[in-house]
Amino acid sequence: MDQAPGSPQEPGATHGLPGCYRHPDRETGISCTRCERPICTECMISASVGFQCPECVRTGSGTGHAPDASRPRTIAGGTVAADPRLVTKILIGINAVVFLLAVSLGDEFVGRLTLIGGAYDRSVGDFVGIASQGEYYRLLTSVFLHQEIWHVFFNMLLLWWLGGQLEQALGRSRYLALYLVSGLAGSALTYLLAAPNQGSLGASGAVYGLFGATIVLMRRMRYDLRPIVVLLAINLAITFLAPGIAWQAHIGGLVAGALIAYGMVHAPQGSRRSLVQFGTCGLVLALSLLVVVLRTLALT
Repeated sequence: MDQAPGSPQEPGATHGLPGCYRHPDRETGISCTRCERPICTECMISASVGFQCPECVRTGSGTGHAPDASRPRTIAGGTVAADPRLVTKILIGINAVVFLLAVSLGDEFVGRLTLIGGAYDRSVGDFVGIASQGEYYRLLTSVFLHQEIWHVFFNMLLLWWLGGQLEQALGRSRYLALYLVSGLAGSALTYLLAAPNQGSLGASGAVYGLFGATIVLMRRMRYDLRPIVVLLAINLAITFLAPGIAWQAHIGGLVAGALIAYGMVHAPQGSRRSLVQFGTCGLVLALSLLVVVLRTLALT
């Protein structure tokens, strides 16, 4: 999320997901619960907990069941979907539609959705904002709002690169929760630290949440972190050196994304797994809302 108007980010290349150990040309976010080797949907075999590779089942390392005993699961326990990027495509589509509306409807439309604590709006002859009028919806609408073509382009490019891989690795519901809560956390920190009358907009807070989650996931799967760390460092340098960027949203989203992803990929397997995962999301969300409440009280 950037100040209105914002500043661009420069994307870079990142490594994709690993290839199945039996089919290297097939990327996958699923791994054997025994040997932790990456396996594609064709090779995974249902076990009492998670999925195992054919070798572990054949050698008796695990207790495999028929492949159709249950639906395939990702490394975080989510359901493997036929289209592993569906939610990412929908999010990009929403951002694109809102951008076109902002371009066609102009400043009045943008002004109603921008994150702002409190400011006097001459066009309506009254104060607007979260603290002034209780317009809490701005915390979320601003995450999908862009004014400049380069702003939405770079954010969507990063969303496609990072989000598609995370969606495949986490599953749709967990990935969507990660994206939305990271975006709200970025908005909350911006609301807390930025000037009340400074407008802020953009998906950068949510995108930085994907950065944090990607690092946690890659570390969990023991991949080389250098490419993603370099990409993040470049974007952070732009965040703090370029004028007009709401760094608060970037940092808030980054920290929230890392915390949520840690809870998701390190949650204990079993019946409590989903409880720990979505409990982590709920905790980050609750802290973000607490920040919003405290800031509102301070401004009123």
